[in-house]
Amino acid sequence: MPRVCAITGRKTSAGRKYSRRGKAKYLGGVGKKVTSKTKRTFKANIQKVRAVIDGKVVRINVSAKAIRSGLITKPPKRDYTPPVEEEATE
Repeated sequence: MPRVCAITGRKTSAGRKYSRRGKAKYLGGVGKKVTSKTKRTFKANIQKVRAVIDGKVVRINVSAKAIRSGLITKPPKRDYTPPVEEEATE
């Protein structure tokens, strides 16, 4: 399963993590120095949700940003109540 949002297309992206040492100048040091740059991945916050698409309820992978911004419509809650069985009195 690819980590891709079905609505916005957000997916895993690459970047770097910087390791630093030293003391910041505003704290009285000579400044922070970069000692290494390591490759890393930034993963999208993908959730599996039920959404109404073309009148049908389907499960899709959607980013949390798409859910918060209201780009998907969730199906209505079911209001099912089981039928009451009548007891026969003799």
